[in-house]
Amino acid sequence: MASIAVVGGTGHLGKGIARRLAKGGHDVTIGSRAAEKAQAIAEEMMAEIAGIELGFGANSDVVAGKDVVIVTVPYENQAATLGQIAGHVGNAIVVDTTVPLMPPKVMRVQLPAAGCAALEAHEHLGPEVRLVTAFHNVAAHILDSEAKVECDVLVFSDDVEARKTIVSLIGDMGLRGLAGGALANSAAAEALTSILIYMNKNYSADGAGIRFTNLTTAPPIP
Repeated sequence: MASIAVVGGTGHLGKGIARRLAKGGHDVTIGSRAAEKAQAIAEEMMAEIAGIELGFGANSDVVAGKDVVIVTVPYENQAATLGQIAGHVGNAIVVDTTVPLMPPKVMRVQLPAAGCAALEAHEHLGPEVRLVTAFHNVAAHILDSEAKVECDVLVFSDDVEARKTIVSLIGDMGLRGLAGGALANSAAAEALTSILIYMNKNYSADGAGIRFTNLTTAPPIP
């Protein structure tokens, strides 16, 4: 069992990750800029799902001493949030889920000057932090439900062991995690989000996703 903080855990993506990790037997704490909002979401989820326990608190308070910290905030809040928690995460693996969507043209790929949000996260957190990125292409509203998630989850990091740990955690959530290589490769998944948004609109889909085939040594599809 891992101890996990979900920073910005009151939106669909954060709630979905928290929900599935808690049901998978992990010790999960929900964070928010406002501790009372995190408390409300945690209490609502515990009332809904029998047998789970969730902690809660302000973002900067919930990350200390955790094995894994998962950051689920919009791109516009990425820099401020990572700066807020950087000095508190210690040896935790930090998973950044940020996609650089730039409204109103969210169906157009617009990667930042650094190359991707993952490399910006690396700059915000510093080289000593064990940084992983994941969950870019999962429909948040489906994750935050009891529905089966049909797509694969790509995981990127320059830290191979950290990457393996997060692939395993994703398996505990009832999803299939796949190693996607180095942190810089996160650019491909970040860009793909805009394409999936376009696909959803163009084909009247509800949460289009990507699944990889013919991976004979990959984890089985749940």
